Amino acid sequence: DLAITAIIAFLWLVSTFVWAKALADIKVSTGASIVPGIESCKAPATTCHFASVTSMGTLNVSVVFGLLNIVLWGGNIWFVYKDTNLHN
Repeated sequence: DLAITAIIAFLWLVSTFVWAKALADIKVSTGASIVPGIESCKAPATTCHFASVTSMGTLNVSVVFGLLNIVLWGGNIWFVYKDTNLHN
């Protein structure tokens, strides 16, 4: 049980950091910095401006809950460890 709990906690840790990195990449890819790179905006007598982007608050919350879940699994590791013969 201890090994499985530790593996699951590690997988939560890795997946949360991967999701946080992907979310950061999504924010960069959909931000105002992409306007100068659009080919049609480089044409003469053309003006492009960045209007807005959809709110990503719920995605930020999902990263926070992932981090909180890591804390939960870390606590689970401690309680499972205390039930093993490794703990005196």
